[in-house]
Amino acid sequence: MKRNTTKEKIKKESATRDFIKYFTAAFLVMMLLFTPMRFLFRSVGNVQLFEPEENLMDSLNYIVGEDSPFFEAFQDKERVNVLLLGVNDNLTDTIMVASFDMKAGHVDVISIPRDTFYHRTGYDGAAEKKINAAYRGSAVNTAKAVSDILMGMPLHYYAVVEYEGVKNIVDAIGGVPMNIEFNMKYSDPTDKPPLYINIPKGEQVLDGEHAMQFLRYRKGYVEGDLGRVKAQQEFVKSAFKQLLKSNLLKTTETIFDNIESDITLDMMVKLAAKAVSLDGDDIETYLIPNSPDPNPPYYVYPKSEEIGEMLTQIYSIEPETEEEGDGTDGDGTDTKE
Repeated sequence: MKRNTTKEKIKKESATRDFIKYFTAAFLVMMLLFTPMRFLFRSVGNVQLFEPEENLMDSLNYIVGEDSPFFEAFQDKERVNVLLLGVNDNLTDTIMVASFDMKAGHVDVISIPRDTFYHRTGYDGAAEKKINAAYRGSAVNTAKAVSDILMGMPLHYYAVVEYEGVKNIVDAIGGVPMNIEFNMKYSDPTDKPPLYINIPKGEQVLDGEHAMQFLRYRKGYVEGDLGRVKAQQEFVKSAFKQLLKSNLLKTTETIFDNIESDITLDMMVKLAAKAVSLDGDDIETYLIPNSPDPNPPYYVYPKSEEIGEMLTQIYSIEPETEEEGDGTDGDGTDTKE
């Protein structure tokens, strides 16, 4: 009897490790998608896995007004929203929100173009009115801008990775398979860091260096930076599949060393228990509805009404209907038989 109890305990511990392993893979992909957790820990609770300089939930107030159609939806305790930032030279080249529906076992990834127009009081320069300039070393700054654009959507945690970190992580997982649709070639020795891109057309596995080039490439897309965002989303899906095939025990340390985040161990474990069965089909990607300006400085203007419709779809909010029980279909026509 005791032997069976011991076997059951070992089996449960193994299952717990599998939960953590597969969730790590899912959460990783969200940070371009790369946000990890450690496999070895001493206690579960509000322990900081990383050493963040700030905490989003402590720094920002996300309560929307009761007149907002999202008032109740944004208080959903079963949904956790993580702000994911790819940073280069103190600017956010990549901005995503990974929204985990823990009850449904689903992840919605919302991409926000780096050129999205967002005016901050006191910052009137043309470049400063783009959302990628809001960061300035603080995830809270970008979180405020992103939440404003997403109708007050709460952002519970953040994860930040520098491009050099992306390079290290991609190498650690063995590269990311991609089908490159056209030759990517570009150079800018004045960029920080200097940018040299040379990726041939065709199916291939991008190593860390070429993955970084792919993610930074933006000049050859027909849709400009919007095309770049869509390409990044394809990279995300492929990276997720590759992660599930990799030996995460060997790569966790590299991943962990290249991420800054305020997520707690307690939340990681909760998400792990819900995300164990995630696969590539459980990730839905969105690009915020927008209107791009074809003229310099090429602002991308967010379309608030359509963003509201996107959030309604993500949060599965039922549309308002006419008063029930009045016997009409909304235009005065009797609907009773």
